[in-house]
Amino acid sequence: MNKATYNRSAFHQVFAMALVVAAAAGCTTKEGGAGGTLSSTTGEARISEAELRAYCPSVILREGTAFFRTYEKGGDKDSARIVYQAAITDVTRACQYGPGTMTMDVAAAGRIVPGPQFKAGAITMPIRVVAMQGDAVLYSKLHKYQVSVSDPSTATQFIFNDKGISFPMPADKNVQVFVGYDEGPQAK
Repeated sequence: MNKATYNRSAFHQVFAMALVVAAAAGCTTKEGGAGGTLSSTTGEARISEAELRAYCPSVILREGTAFFRTYEKGGDKDSARIVYQAAITDVTRACQYGPGTMTMDVAAAGRIVPGPQFKAGAITMPIRVVAMQGDAVLYSKLHKYQVSVSDPSTATQFIFNDKGISFPMPADKNVQVFVGYDEGPQAK
């Protein structure tokens, strides 16, 4: 097994485990919360059927926002002047419920591929998370997410996480959450 295959396999195993943990965490509440109770024998939170069936909005990668490329200054659209390319490959979420509120933990996994002009160090990616109900924006935040990349010969995997998404409990199940790169307005 070569190094790249091993790294992909290890990443997928770690990411799958993170999804399981996030899903379980999203369905649990502390004693006194919205329905979860603690087991008297183990002290662990027990998940009720209502919590397992509770509404948790889906997370979507909006078209055109899953890929991000950075060029050295003045090198736009010249493949020989790419500093790095990044892609979001998977998204997930977990929900917690409080009196009249929903709190979401949204995660995105991806990879950064160094380009010909890459220099080792921290890179910053503009990742936006938006929660919408119809045309109404319930939450929107642009994160300047930093990842340290040290090896210019191989891809670096990352997991981005926004745990601060909170909004009033929706009466209808029509909330959508979008995650993706947001470079801001396009230059004219």
